[in-house]
Amino acid sequence: MNNIVPHEVIERKIFLIRGQKVMIDSDLAELYCIENKYLKRAVNRNIERFPSDFMFQLTKEEYNLLRCQFGTLKKGEHAKFLPYVFTEQGISMLSSVLNSSMAIQVNIAIMRTFSNLRSVLSNHVELRKKIEKMEKKYDSQFQIVFEAIKQLIEVPEKKVCKIVDCTPMIGTI
Repeated sequence: MNNIVPHEVIERKIFLIRGQKVMIDSDLAELYCIENKYLKRAVNRNIERFPSDFMFQLTKEEYNLLRCQFGTLKKGEHAKFLPYVFTEQGISMLSSVLNSSMAIQVNIAIMRTFSNLRSVLSNHVELRKKIEKMEKKYDSQFQIVFEAIKQLIEVPEKKVCKIVDCTPMIGTI
């Protein structure tokens, strides 16, 4: 029961939208093993627990960009209403709204994944700063070495679909 949902599965469901790491309501419902309508119903009954920095509804344009990214969604077949997305705080609040042992276990796994993502991103930035500091300290003899190290830590850009603000977090690590 410790690893109810693998971190890799959760990471693929985290997106960067409006500058925030979020998860889509349907993905969360799938992880909680409930229908999306039940998740939305529980949220709507407790809407005061979900201010705009915890949860927000996607615009039609944002939703279409996500559809473009997934490619398999057929228009009109999946969503009658625009989906909600939840920030880390909103997902944490879901555990108090969805009162089941499964929801608690899944939330623990999601919180650990968000924590791991923060740690990885933080270490990546620190490593880059250290390399740049060393680069200034040493002469041009080591320039080739520094360039090779920079290329190793650079994250290759995926060119699937031109999405400006709705990229999956896993692609940026």
